[in-house]
Amino acid sequence: MRLWSLHPVYLDRQGLTACWREALLAQAVIAGRTRGYTKHPQLERFLACADPLVAVGTFLEGVQQEATWRGYNFDASRIDCPGQLVEIEVNDQQVAFEKAHLLAKLRVRTPDLVAALEADEVARTHPMFKVVPGPIATWERP
Repeated sequence: MRLWSLHPVYLDRQGLTACWREALLAQAVIAGRTRGYTKHPQLERFLACADPLVAVGTFLEGVQQEATWRGYNFDASRIDCPGQLVEIEVNDQQVAFEKAHLLAKLRVRTPDLVAALEADEVARTHPMFKVVPGPIATWERP
């Protein structure tokens, strides 16, 4: 499961689709609709929010909006708690780690998207994330 802190604009088709599916899985886990992945480290930052379902809904909306902009049909009715905004802090070193991780994937899968991500010295984040100074997240598996 990879719930990117990076803005979905950087994701290729495969990455955007996987992010949507994995965020829907995260939503199901948080809502108690599945028994798998309940201890997945990527869920920690959502579970730390006052309302984790609203937080993952905010994440899903950002992914869905990018998909719609690209002409894909990601079903927004699958988002349990849409229309609310949650802001989560993400450390700058986490963003840098994710940028390097995504660049490695894009170089193999979709090389024509590498330049756009490399051009941004500091990668944009998903709209729900506020960048603050700090190390790679404790939940990350570098």
